[in-house]
Amino acid sequence: MPVLFEKRGHVGLVTLSRPEARNAWCGAFDEELRRIFNEMEEDDGIRCVVLTGDPAGGAFSAGADLKDPRTHTIKSAGELIKDVPRWRKFVANLLTDFPKPIVAAVNGYAIGIGCIVTFCCDLIVASDKAEWRLPQANLGIMPAYGGPVRLARWVGKGLAMRLSLGFPLEAEEAYRIGLAQWLVPHAEILDRAMAVADHIAAQSPLATRMVKESLNRGMDIPNVGDAALVDVYRFLALTLTEDKAEGHDAWLERRKPDFPGR
Repeated sequence: MPVLFEKRGHVGLVTLSRPEARNAWCGAFDEELRRIFNEMEEDDGIRCVVLTGDPAGGAFSAGADLKDPRTHTIKSAGELIKDVPRWRKFVANLLTDFPKPIVAAVNGYAIGIGCIVTFCCDLIVASDKAEWRLPQANLGIMPAYGGPVRLARWVGKGLAMRLSLGFPLEAEEAYRIGLAQWLVPHAEILDRAMAVADHIAAQSPLATRMVKESLNRGMDIPNVGDAALVDVYRFLALTLTEDKAEGHDAWLERRKPDFPGR
């Protein structure tokens, strides 16, 4: 299968796996990721996700498979119009809208669509061998799926423009500017990403959902006061949960909480 899935405790480990093509993107990625993420959304036992590339491929993802003649090809305007709904369901939106936190473990080159996918995750752990590239303009196209805008939300317009016009971004700078939140030796990346995910998974799954929703939705609200008002309702809803009671009891009793997710 081109996408591997493994459940480790409360963490779902998802691996892009086409090592013979440096984990280059293909249509099967879309289908498999949609299926796997839909199943993980329904599985209350999974509270966080790690997304990475097969290390045998030497990259997180080398981007679109340019050896496939169907890549970046539209036969007609009519076909384009009919294809727009499929584009709206592309995996970029799937990851952004997924209710549970996603940690990207970028273990090498993240190019083109493989680069954009990392911007759709919630946290990034970078190997010291990681590198982000958006070479689309040199192919006569542009980064799609809102890639430049998604990146600008992480690092600002200027840096997003720079990467979108073909200048590569290496791991150390990605960490310095805040795109990556952790920078680790290459051999340690999966261990660190799993440690980050385990930390998140040990918290209230209802609270972590609301944190993700607050940031993702709140950044679309131009007025901070309005965004804060919406958060009041999220906060009050959480006060009614069993997780809130367990978290407070555990603090008073000086023990680790065991959140039921209710």
